[in-house]
Amino acid sequence: MTDSLINWFTNTLSFMPKELIAFIISMMPILELRGGLVAASLLGIGVFNAIIICVIGNIIPIPFILFFITPIFNWMKNTKLFRPIVEKLESKSMAKSEQIQKYEFWGLALFVGIPLPGTGAWTGALIAALLGIKTKKASLAIFTGIIIATIIMTIISYGIPWVIQAIA
Repeated sequence: MTDSLINWFTNTLSFMPKELIAFIISMMPILELRGGLVAASLLGIGVFNAIIICVIGNIIPIPFILFFITPIFNWMKNTKLFRPIVEKLESKSMAKSEQIQKYEFWGLALFVGIPLPGTGAWTGALIAALLGIKTKKASLAIFTGIIIATIIMTIISYGIPWVIQAIA
């Protein structure tokens, strides 16, 4: 599914500069930095530019989620139309929160950092907000997770030879 979403975005946005495409993909829920780095490698963006573009794109939505998602969800729960959607989102997010509750900072950082389906900065920020984790602590944990995800996805997207060449 992720591959088809990346392909759809890159084809649909092909009139834009390739860096902007990677940036937009990095901001999108589900795809986030993981999808942005894959798209950047497919579009031929250099690794260092891709990292900067995708990390910034992935970070931008996080403060909005941390500060505003709880009041928005509370408002939406008061409407007949949106209540089931919000309850489903909360339920799915909270189902993944056990390790975050147990280990808080490192649990949240690893949740965001390990590239598995349903994890990432968006879901991590949502869970942090729903659990009431302090914004500063949540932000640092999410940023740490983004760095972990960046390392993993750069290796996956650009390959081991790039890493060996960068270290040497």
